Amino acid sequence: MKNLSKTIFKYRSYTPLPFLVLMLAFARPTWQSILIGFVVALIGESFRLGGVIYAGSETRTTGEVGGTFLVISGAFAHVRNPLYVGNILLYTGVGIMSYALFPYLQIVAFFFFLLQYRLIIIAEEDYLTRTFGEQYEDYKKNVPALIPKIKKYVNPGVPQPPLNVKAGFKSEKRSLQAFGLITIILILINLFANGR
Repeated sequence: MKNLSKTIFKYRSYTPLPFLVLMLAFARPTWQSILIGFVVALIGESFRLGGVIYAGSETRTTGEVGGTFLVISGAFAHVRNPLYVGNILLYTGVGIMSYALFPYLQIVAFFFFLLQYRLIIIAEEDYLTRTFGEQYEDYKKNVPALIPKIKKYVNPGVPQPPLNVKAGFKSEKRSLQAFGLITIILILINLFANGR
């Protein structure tokens, strides 16, 4: 299972592509689907950004599972995997925006990415347990993996990377650009479909 988790981690950037192709091929967006999906996707992007400004560019690692810090600040104080929560919401939101094969594609995508990230979490948690020991075990016991909680986790004994909003936006630039481009494409598809 760990080898599968590591392989999925390595190629996780490519798994959305088949869904994106299907979404664009069968897109029939309405103004309502665009608005609702955009809000869901924007919430997802907010989770991602809230994690990236604390974790930094290490979130873009595509090789081995790893990390310099046990990040428990920002979005990580409420959910252990804010980027994965963000991705699931982002992909689901874009799927809703497209209204492609609705609701089947969106449901399949949601559960596919939920399973994918659950498998990736296995590899990451193995690394974090080996690297940070009791600190990670305490964090894991108090902070949910994928469902955010309101109460913020605090442990002053865990060193944190410096907050860097500018670097966070820079690291998230590709995701923001892709989200913006897909939104524009879906708006244009809607306009041309309605003859406007």
